[in-house]
Amino acid sequence: MNDILYIVVPCYNEEEVLPETSKRLKAKLESLMGAGKISRDSRIMFVNDGSRDRTWELIARLHATDHIFSGVNLTRNRGHQNALLAGLMTAKDLCDMAISMDADLQDDVDAVDAMVDKFHAGCDIVYGVRSSREKDTFFKRFTAEGFYRVMNFLGAETVFNHADYRLLSRRALEGLSEFREVNLFLRGIVPMIGYTTATVEYERGERFAGESKYPLKKMLSFAMEGITSLSTKPIRYITMLGFLIFVIAIAMLVYSIVRWAMGHTILGWASVMCSVWAIGGLILLSLGVIGEYIGKIYLETKGRPRFLIEDVLDEK
Repeated sequence: MNDILYIVVPCYNEEEVLPETSKRLKAKLESLMGAGKISRDSRIMFVNDGSRDRTWELIARLHATDHIFSGVNLTRNRGHQNALLAGLMTAKDLCDMAISMDADLQDDVDAVDAMVDKFHAGCDIVYGVRSSREKDTFFKRFTAEGFYRVMNFLGAETVFNHADYRLLSRRALEGLSEFREVNLFLRGIVPMIGYTTATVEYERGERFAGESKYPLKKMLSFAMEGITSLSTKPIRYITMLGFLIFVIAIAMLVYSIVRWAMGHTILGWASVMCSVWAIGGLILLSLGVIGEYIGKIYLETKGRPRFLIEDVLDEK
């Protein structure tokens, strides 16, 4: 192999945007080939994540028209992270480097040039990082940046303002394949691989067509998945909170005894009711967090496959 690049693009119901995405990515690959930066055997690999529309039909048609396009068809919908992993693991033995990006064209295709340059300079992992969020609404900017800060505070080490737009060398892909967990959060796993890393800043654009696959509800679920998959800090914080409540309870007991010894009546029912509700809520919250971890242990012990591939379209 000689500098073979695979661009891996997970797709879920992307028939609206796929024609334009394929057009722009093909132009980018051809320009890199013309400049001698990548091999003529480089490919664009679309991964169909159990789409309900004509996404796989379009991928198959693209491959039949031009073999620069490859396709991976999963047996059913497995989620963005598993679909992305399926594409990367399929490309692992076929390429020298792989770039993952979304199909919606929000990731700047021109940043691929800088990523490839960083690879040639000796970097195994190159992160695509947003240069700013000025185009986002205040709510979007606040929740997105809060997402990264909370993740890092709770022990899930991520690259700030980086999603899944990144380059991985072949040996980085080999390292990624050693991570066997079912509960997958690639943004936190990739930094664990190590090797030489670099970042490339880019301006994120608007979605070309279709609807976002990550509304607020799904983003919150995604954050919980990442935190509980990569860190035990929430359980430690629960332990610290329990100890703090125990100290407060002892202090209240001493205070009540002193008040009784001084002949004063004990404070009224309002303080008691507030304490009961507060402690009850904390107990339920703590059980919920612990339950998240137990549920993940349950899924990991089953050892179920993270994805199953129905068909692969790839020719040299």
